[in-house]
Amino acid sequence: MATQTGIHTRCGYGCPMHDPELFAKRAASFGSNAVAYARHRPRYPDAAVEWVVGDRTRVLDLAAGTGKLTETLLEFALEVTAVEPDDQMRAELTRLLPDVPALKGTAEHIPAPDASFDVVITGQAFHWFNNPEALTEITRVLRPGGVFGALWNYDDTSVPWLAELNELTRSSVGDLQGLDEHTPRHALLGEAEEQTWHHAQRRTVESMLASLGTHSHLLVIDAAERARIFDKIRTYLWSRPETSQGEFDRPIITTGVRAVRV
Repeated sequence: MATQTGIHTRCGYGCPMHDPELFAKRAASFGSNAVAYARHRPRYPDAAVEWVVGDRTRVLDLAAGTGKLTETLLEFALEVTAVEPDDQMRAELTRLLPDVPALKGTAEHIPAPDASFDVVITGQAFHWFNNPEALTEITRVLRPGGVFGALWNYDDTSVPWLAELNELTRSSVGDLQGLDEHTPRHALLGEAEEQTWHHAQRRTVESMLASLGTHSHLLVIDAAERARIFDKIRTYLWSRPETSQGEFDRPIITTGVRAVRV
């Protein structure tokens, strides 16, 4: 994911936010934890990336964060440019992937000429974009026939122990409206397609805690509340047979959307 700084008076896809200030704070919270983000956020399934990109070659990873998605794109031998607004996230991306051009910019102000890319893709970030401005920029830098795609990793809460863990992880900042809406809507984009994949991340109790600690609703709360939540999570994970015997799989559902630039 990448943070998106700028105007956040509305959540992604135009849904009104009850607390724009909190939304902006959460969106800007990831840079202070960039090293942990790079180390502990899950990858995206190869099949999901291939579904978005197809046989196209010139790709913009928008809101690239520390390069979690960028790394997979490179494994497909694609020509990749990254755009990321947060200096700390972008610095970590450059440290890990020094050969990737990493530009400072946002979804609403992409530092690239018109029709520069065959694909614009974003991972774990579209819900932070300010639309319709972002989609206007995305379609500007896409070539006709190019594709916009967005990917999200979610815990698979059909798994009972993970559903209960998600409840224990809730913090006082609550949920933000609109973060589960996926469909990009713009006059220059065709009808969006959506698909899901089963995925997993290998974890231990401590690395699972580290992964959860990169989520914005835990980054913005005070240290005392964070410590209480993490104590509950640690106790719970050590109590469960699925997670208390060393390494375990964290079940993930990856959701992808794609739409062609008309």
